[in-house]
Amino acid sequence: MEREKIVVGLDIGTTKICAIVGRKNEYGKLEVLGMGKAVSDGVYHGKVVNIEKTIYAIEKAILEASEQSQIQIGLVNVGVAGQHIRSSKHHGSIMRNKEDEEITIEDVTRLTNDMYKIVIPPGSEIIHVMPQDYYVDYEEGIKDPVGMTGVRLEADFHVITAQTVAIQNINKCVRRAGLEIDNLILEPLASSIAVLSEEEKEAGICLVDIGGGTTDIAIFHENIIRHTAVIPLGGNIITQDIKQGCNVMEHQAELLKTKFGKAIAEEASPNEIVSIPGLRNRPPKEISLKNLAHIIEARMQEIIELVHAEIIASGFDTRLSGGIVITGGGALLQNLQQLVEYMTGHETRIGYPNEHLGRSKIEMVKSPMYSTTIGLVLSGFRALDERDNRYQESMLRAGMQRRERTAKSKDFLKSIIDKTKSLLIDDIDDKSSY
Repeated sequence: MEREKIVVGLDIGTTKICAIVGRKNEYGKLEVLGMGKAVSDGVYHGKVVNIEKTIYAIEKAILEASEQSQIQIGLVNVGVAGQHIRSSKHHGSIMRNKEDEEITIEDVTRLTNDMYKIVIPPGSEIIHVMPQDYYVDYEEGIKDPVGMTGVRLEADFHVITAQTVAIQNINKCVRRAGLEIDNLILEPLASSIAVLSEEEKEAGICLVDIGGGTTDIAIFHENIIRHTAVIPLGGNIITQDIKQGCNVMEHQAELLKTKFGKAIAEEASPNEIVSIPGLRNRPPKEISLKNLAHIIEARMQEIIELVHAEIIASGFDTRLSGGIVITGGGALLQNLQQLVEYMTGHETRIGYPNEHLGRSKIEMVKSPMYSTTIGLVLSGFRALDERDNRYQESMLRAGMQRRERTAKSKDFLKSIIDKTKSLLIDDIDDKSSY
């Protein structure tokens, strides 16, 4: 029997480290077998700042997911994010040897691999090279050049780089936790797999993933990623604002934000008051929900303005027929959808990772908070499918080559036999005449 394919996603975030174990059911939907999470004390703005704390949190999350799923975990798909992520556009080209032969997958792969040799800033490394539009002999607007005929093959590429030290620290933490990395994936790309449909990517859409330390942006148009960006502000900065503005403890500020916070101050009642327990021998503190909403709205407006500026800078502001999709833990903030629509003018929805999920015992994975981790599992399955396809294609090509060699051998053998027969007949004729 074919071994069952199991994929594990590991999200090393600023607020939490989460691991999800999944498999595909008979309908092609993702079935979550186990989930583990731990508080992330060693990560700041998406970058590992404390190796030991991060290793401990990874081990805790993996152990919980392993016990729940009853599966030994050794290989993981890891998400990468943070302020150090940079994206840029580059143009590449190759010359093919024969004009009369069709462009093959190998030609496209060679063109893509050449982009990993481009000059990038010192201390950085390329993590993704994504083709956008192809050109064959200067003919533009080609989505898939395989099968076409031409000598010069070109393409525009969206290249994403990350700080080498940040990647090394992630690798170090994962390996010291007893794991190996199968794929390293940009987190907004993973989230897009979980919450966006192919139709939305075709129409034009902006994904906004509001995490604890950063807000990640990915813009798609005509099913191609066009722009990515990372804003170094997320849910944690709102918690800090509440902590200072209301003069409360950090865990109290986080509870105020998640339970009573609103993104639009007008939606909060001026008469509602929340009582916060005071420190030892001190009276409780009363917090006005109206004031709380004003604090949250001010910071959310700043984040949304930065998101809108990135959309405008991408040049796709007028081509987002699908509007904006908000996901991540920050998407759970009340009235955020309305505020984004008001400030950007784009239709907005909250992105839940439900479309690709099958029946699961763990209901909490359907929250936008786990979109990235679900996306990491789904991207792992995509990578497995691509490997299977490449293997099948290589086996098919090998079979065709074997058949061609066999046919040539048969033709060669037949020619020798025919020549031998001809020589024997000539020899017999010569003797007869003699």
